[in-house]
Order: sequence, then C-alpha cells, then structure tokens
Amino acid sequence: MEYFSHETAVIDAGCSIGAETKIWHFSHIMSDCTIGEGCNIGQNVVVSPGVILGKNVKIQNNVSLYTGVECEDDVFLGPSMVFTNVTNPRSGVNRRDQYAKTIVRKGASIGANATIVCGHDIGEYAFVGAGAVVTKTVLPFALVVGNPARQIGWISKFGHRLEFDLNGVAVCQEGGEAYKLENGLVFVL
Repeated sequence: MEYFSHETAVIDAGCSIGAETKIWHFSHIMSDCTIGEGCNIGQNVVVSPGVILGKNVKIQNNVSLYTGVECEDDVFLGPSMVFTNVTNPRSGVNRRDQYAKTIVRKGASIGANATIVCGHDIGEYAFVGAGAVVTKTVLPFALVVGNPARQIGWISKFGHRLEFDLNGVAVCQEGGEAYKLENGLVFVL
C-alpha cells in the first residue's frame, strides 16, 4: 500500500508521503513537506511546507506542525499539542524569513495540550507531560511537566520513570534495558 488518505483530507501537490502512512479526516498536508513510512496523522492535523516527519510518527487530532518543525522516527504528538515557529509574532509584521527550527528527536513523546515554544529541541525519548509549556531545550530521556516546563525525572524508552541507584544505574521495569546517569545526562548501557 502506498498510503491511505481519508476522502476529506487535502493533500497538496509536491509533498512526499511514505508507504503505509494513514491520513485521517479533515487533515491538510501542504506542499514541500516530507512524511515518512508508517505514520498516522489524526483528524484535523495541518502539516505545513518544509515540515519533516520520520518513520512511524503518530500525530493525534488537532495538531498543527508549522514550517520549521522536524520530528525524527517514532515520535508521538498528543492531542491538541502546539508548536510555534516565530518567537515574537505580530499580525502586521511579516516574519516568514525568521521561522525558528524545532527538532523532536527519535522516540520522544509530547502530551496532550502541551506547547513547544520554537527553537527548543526535544531530546531522544524525552517525555513532555500533558499541558506543559516548553521554553527551553529538553534533554534526552528527560521527563518534564508544568508551565514553564521543568524536569522532574528521567524516563526509559518504554516510558517508565527511572530510579537510579548509588552507582547511577537504573533498569527499565518493562524493557529491561540499563541506563546510566552521569554528568547530568542519561544514556543506555
């Protein structure tokens, strides 16, 4: 199967859509965007020109991905979460040449109704809690919540809180992978 699009979806010419991707009701895929294989794009989603989505990206309903956003493989975007792309928007001032880039790294999840202020990347496998407002870069494996978002812990690839022992090692209860906390960063052993 090439890709599936619901009859109410609008797909502009000049975009690239990977095999087995599904695009649902009332979504708009604009020209010059790239969507990888196996993505699921929910209802009422807008993918703007220049946006890049890796493989297996899951976008829930009512999300707009504006120019400047890039999501790597296996990213999850919760319902009604928001990206911005200009730091100081004004209706009367055209700032299309000032779009800030935001990269959501492999395996990261962003919860429902969260807001990502442009220019702040989300690290690999990070987890942004529902309703959080991200105003600075989020580290890989970090768990952030609140407004403004603050880090409250670390999370595994499977989405479980990591509890580190005195040696700075934690094991994911579901995946069984070991993680190391060293110099303020987490990595898989």
